[in-house]
Amino acid sequence: MRALLQRVSEAAVRVDGDVIGQTGPGLLILVCAMQGDGETQAEALAAKISKLRIFEDDAGKMNRSVLDVGGGALVVSQFTLAADTSRGNRPGFSTAAHPLLGEPLYRHFANHLASLGVPVETGRFGADMKVSLINDGPVTISMEM
Repeated sequence: MRALLQRVSEAAVRVDGDVIGQTGPGLLILVCAMQGDGETQAEALAAKISKLRIFEDDAGKMNRSVLDVGGGALVVSQFTLAADTSRGNRPGFSTAAHPLLGEPLYRHFANHLASLGVPVETGRFGADMKVSLINDGPVTISMEM
């Protein structure tokens, strides 16, 4: 699975103008299931993210996790993280998991992250979503499991 994490002061996702998920201080996590991924990868990625020390401690060093700071997470499906730009000018997305596999893995990832103690809200898989955020830092990290 691939994820793009953004440390945020706040983030929200809207569908048809309605806020369907949001978080205050914490993480916006864009996530994509790739071909060959399973629950093992989803759980490993969630566990790593929950412990990733990208929040500042009292000395201003990135030394605290989202769990340590009591932050939340907004998890949004993002198949374009599978983009292959190696040929031509139009990205290909053939390495992304098929939606029938991708959606359950996306949900499993979000549910596992919540089970680890991170308050989680989500977007809507496959919907045309509008995501807004205030990137704190800015801190943006790409991950893959």
